[in-house]
Amino acid sequence: MQAEVEADEVHKSYGETVALNGVSLSVEDGEVFALVGPNGAGKTTLVRCLTGTARPTSGEARLLGVPPEETDKTTISVLPQEFSPPERLTPEELVEYYASLYPAEATRDTEAVIYEMGLTPSRDKRYADLSGGQKSRLKVAVSLVNDPDVLFLDEPTTGIDPEGREDVWRVVERLADEGTTVFLTTHYMREVERLADRVALLSQGRLVEVGETEEVVRKHAGEPRLVVRTVGSADEALETLDTSGALGDGTAGVTTEDDGALVFEGVAVDRIGDALGSLAEAGVEYDEVRWREPGLEEAYLRLTGKTVETSGTSGTEETKTGTEVQE
Repeated sequence: MQAEVEADEVHKSYGETVALNGVSLSVEDGEVFALVGPNGAGKTTLVRCLTGTARPTSGEARLLGVPPEETDKTTISVLPQEFSPPERLTPEELVEYYASLYPAEATRDTEAVIYEMGLTPSRDKRYADLSGGQKSRLKVAVSLVNDPDVLFLDEPTTGIDPEGREDVWRVVERLADEGTTVFLTTHYMREVERLADRVALLSQGRLVEVGETEEVVRKHAGEPRLVVRTVGSADEALETLDTSGALGDGTAGVTTEDDGALVFEGVAVDRIGDALGSLAEAGVEYDEVRWREPGLEEAYLRLTGKTVETSGTSGTEETKTGTEVQE
């Protein structure tokens, strides 16, 4: 099968600054592929090389089987991170304008696009008068007018409201179901975990991992953790557990955190009861329990030693008081 998007040892330098250092990846037809990394990692530079707005210093990029600059532009769409349409125009005028740049047979119905992105109530407002979330929705809307085979979304939900983010996610899911290839860059880890079939982790211009999203998390993020805030000293509670034999069933390894809590490592959600039972058996009282299943943020941290700035955390976390857990 011919890959829709390809990079083969792509290097890109600006003077002495190395933005990309030997990036190789491929994206298949109908795949949602996410590129993750902090600001300055090289995400936008890679998108520019893949879409033909920048040429690699060395290496090769291909889009729909040909060099990006030779690709039929009616078959792709790019939503850049920096996008500033004329502020005097309305959503309806902007969507119609961008649709007019393509042959009529290559465009979607503008009314449907406006409705799909939740912009119908604000269709007649000037762009300057829209909220930040409405502006973000509109930017995604104009990228969909040509019903692209390959859609590049560079940080599409930055600054968008939760309702608008859900709208964007639903649109991306629908496009993927219909066979559109989506290349997504984002800081928002839940976005990746929700949408992406595969993910590439980029750090300082290099790919540190590429794989199925769930597999990358499973391989690199670490084990689930149960954090228990004890009523008394956590160190004393750990000593009590050790001497009482309450952990003899091998529930998990237990340590203490610097801020004074017991940490049960490797506790799956169906073993929380066993861990708390060991506390009851040892007579250890607690007033708060937090269980966390690590996500993509933890995987990135373990691979690079750095965090990605996000507008939300990844992974799954539940917090309850001792009474709530017992109930």
